[in-house]
Amino acid sequence: MSERRESPVRVALLGCGTVGSEVARLLLNGADELAARVGAPVELAGIAVRRPDKHPELPQQLLTADAGELVESDVDIVVELIGGIEPVRGWLLTALRQGKSVVTGNKALLAEHGGELSEAANDSGADLYYEASVAGAIPLLRPLLESLAGDRITRVMGIVNGTTNFILSAMDSTGASYAETLEEATRLGYAEADPSADVEGYDAASKAAILASLAFHTRVTASDVYREGIVGITASDIAAAKRLNRTVKLLAICERVTDEDGTESVSARVHPVMIPRTHQLAGVGGAFNAVYVEAEAAGELMFYGQGAGGAPTASAVLGDLVAAARNRVAGGRGPRESAHAALPVRPMGQTPTRYHISLDVADRPGVLAQVAQVFAAHGVSIAAVRQRDERSTARLVVVTHLAPDAALEATVNEISKLDVVREVLSVMRVEGEDS
Repeated sequence: MSERRESPVRVALLGCGTVGSEVARLLLNGADELAARVGAPVELAGIAVRRPDKHPELPQQLLTADAGELVESDVDIVVELIGGIEPVRGWLLTALRQGKSVVTGNKALLAEHGGELSEAANDSGADLYYEASVAGAIPLLRPLLESLAGDRITRVMGIVNGTTNFILSAMDSTGASYAETLEEATRLGYAEADPSADVEGYDAASKAAILASLAFHTRVTASDVYREGIVGITASDIAAAKRLNRTVKLLAICERVTDEDGTESVSARVHPVMIPRTHQLAGVGGAFNAVYVEAEAAGELMFYGQGAGGAPTASAVLGDLVAAARNRVAGGRGPRESAHAALPVRPMGQTPTRYHISLDVADRPGVLAQVAQVFAAHGVSIAAVRQRDERSTARLVVVTHLAPDAALEATVNEISKLDVVREVLSVMRVEGEDS
């Protein structure tokens, strides 16, 4: 039986908000159990906060307003839970270049500068862990990095933002408008006072960039990810989906696309999608997250659970912290960045998608033929057509087969100019087979 290391693994905690305060509590109250798991004492050496006087519940001798000084001090691991890009990027690069391990949940930083942080970690031999950056408590990134390292992942698709999923789930179940449901989400604490990062898709796009980078061994940044939010989703869109036995979800979709000549590329996108109610992701309600992974050997895998919140996210942070601390004690290293494939990122216009298009058209002969002619001119094949007559107008719903997104967009633009089309009521992408 090996002897326990006596010198502690010293931890600097940057940020003590909802997640950081839970991490601090677990470190302070669970010291004995953590020491048993790590093989050495784990000591919280300091906590950097903006205003130390606002945290009377914490040991005052641990608090500092100088995060940079804490990073430079005699610590082994830096846990960053502040968020944002600067000055956090500089602090973490300093820590990694000094050989200190870093644990972070900073999705925005990783989506923009993950390659730079990984290079600094590789150069110094330090660890960089970031399980908490995507899907909260759900063990997702480590399976992509380690468990599926020998497999070939073809697609990662999921619900990675709890706020938008709560809103869309509530709209589906109640028939309420987007504005009404957002107000309710804010009242219940599921949406921030300024929800734009969530409802406009920025949060999900950062997570999609991280997922695509890991799944396809390619550096993908947030700016590479096509993004649409849910602010334009109406109760009519939700009702239209119900008529097709579908529901609407904001999905992050990352896939490996292979052309006819064998050329591969990566597609990464975030946008609302109609999916069949029989799909594995359709039943994910409320603020929960779920990610669906397809791999050549492993087949279809589903990861589901709490995607946010203090305790769930702190669980992911502590898991990374224990891994980094064990490496310090045993002399090992965590997984390195794998970007060897370096595949090109495919523009959204070249990405094959399917559309659901709802049109308000004149109720007279020949309308469908004119609409179909526009689809044919752009090389877009129609999968299904449904028509509902309402007095002097008709509601025409067209669902397409797969086609390049640019061709579909051009089709919609031309259709909107037809004399027989009074209004393009809605356009939404579709995933999954019709039931």
